[in-house]
Amino acid sequence: MITAADPLLTVRDLRTHFFTGAGVVKSVDGVSFQVRRGETLALVGESGSGKSVTSLSILRLLAASGKIVSGRIEFTSRDGQNRDLTRVSEAEMRTIRGNEIAMVFQDPMSSLNPAYTVGDQIAESIMLHRRTRRREALEIAAQMLEKVGISGAGCRIRDYPYQLSGGMCQRVMIAIALSCNPSLLIADEPTTALDVTVQAQILDLLRKLQEELQMGILFVTHNLAVVAEIAHRVAVMYGGRVVEDGWTSEMFRSPKHPYTRALLNSIPAIGRHPARLQAIPGNPPNPLTLPPGCAFEPRCQYAIAECSRAIPNLVHTGNEHWVRCIRHGSL
Repeated sequence: MITAADPLLTVRDLRTHFFTGAGVVKSVDGVSFQVRRGETLALVGESGSGKSVTSLSILRLLAASGKIVSGRIEFTSRDGQNRDLTRVSEAEMRTIRGNEIAMVFQDPMSSLNPAYTVGDQIAESIMLHRRTRRREALEIAAQMLEKVGISGAGCRIRDYPYQLSGGMCQRVMIAIALSCNPSLLIADEPTTALDVTVQAQILDLLRKLQEELQMGILFVTHNLAVVAEIAHRVAVMYGGRVVEDGWTSEMFRSPKHPYTRALLNSIPAIGRHPARLQAIPGNPPNPLTLPPGCAFEPRCQYAIAECSRAIPNLVHTGNEHWVRCIRHGSL
């Protein structure tokens, strides 16, 4: 699944588990994918599929009970050095977070600190990583607010989060993330809490800034409409594993995995008038007790006995497309 075309981030067989009183929760169970420079990879799946834990694992921002038990997270920094983020020291990770890899969280109203102005919150990262004085950092903060489309930035940097709308707060979060010109931006459902108009503005903004900065974007979402709008490639997750990975256009035109097909069939489409939307039966698997075979087998209409016996391998089907299904060629 890994290619050599200018990789920025390469995740190899990542396993992140949470050790709880009820047992071991295998939130991420052998995930592999790649993000190239200037490319947007969408990580897609239902709630509980492991998308957010995967993104938090990259930055090593896991809860105390969470641990990366195996795998590699290879990141190529600005100086061309390739490092495995699972093995670097915590001090080195602090120089990478917010500087070379930045993250936009899904709820800006709870991610921003209500006790500090938005200018101070943007300037904090600039002072830390660029070693600038507060006055200079605030000037850069105002420039960043202008860049993300907030007018009157010289005055807005003195505002508190409660004085801004949800869309403006999300723009502030993007300004914080981009303040040090990161090589990789991780966007964890950044448009979930926004209305459709503001959502479109945020997506346009991300595309524009990506072209300008040539950064890679890992876009975590469950919204396939957003995926079609912004992503070059898609990695579909289910039960803590990637079940399909390929170019967005091909994935929408010819999905290979039954789960990907089910997701696409559950979306209403212009010109298609079914009596009912096609819902996926059953529930996602409990990560405490994952099935011994394909995690989607209990919900899959194409399942056969062999599907429940062993976890399928991720198979290359051509044109940089991979699928984890033993029946992909006969569906």
